[in-house]
Amino acid sequence: MHTLYFALGSCALASHIALLDARAEYELKRVDTGAGEQHSPDYLALNPKGRIPTLATPQGSLSETPAILAFIAQSHPEAGLAPFDDPFALAELQAFNSYLCSTVHVAHAHRMRGTRWADDPVALEAMKKKVPETVSACFELIDTQMLKGPWAMGEAYTIADPYLFTLAQWMESDGIDPTRFPRVLDHRTRMAERPNTKTALAEQEAS
Repeated sequence: MHTLYFALGSCALASHIALLDARAEYELKRVDTGAGEQHSPDYLALNPKGRIPTLATPQGSLSETPAILAFIAQSHPEAGLAPFDDPFALAELQAFNSYLCSTVHVAHAHRMRGTRWADDPVALEAMKKKVPETVSACFELIDTQMLKGPWAMGEAYTIADPYLFTLAQWMESDGIDPTRFPRVLDHRTRMAERPNTKTALAEQEAS
């Protein structure tokens, strides 16, 4: 049994959908990030980074969405969520998820978490103003070069798909018109229609 620590609207949604895709046994624990619960001693004992998500497993706790997604896929190979029989295809998948984590998510975070990088109010405001441009550049690259279609990595659905879906849901809040990126928008629409996506969203709202 795994326990996924999540916050509403966070990137934990990607791991939640993947757990459902893998038919894994799990439970949810909601973390009130608005109240700073992610910095509580109990949570820091699970994840010293004080970030969301954390996946508590029988072997220990995992953080970082790409690592959690890879763990889910590799622990449930029968679900076919990653091409473990093809080293190059697997590396491409890891590169896709690494880009979402290290570039897209970080660009998005400059809108509301600029204090991670600066304290000057002028600098913070400049970061916020830059977000539509930097995040748009990320999705332009994904739309025209990275998203193979119909799924992120091509014909086969993988753990890259719930991750891309989760971050693509933030476009409007980042001041971006999603119709500028038709392939990403089509992917987001199809992901939203999947039963496991709907179940994950409903479970998080109910937790």
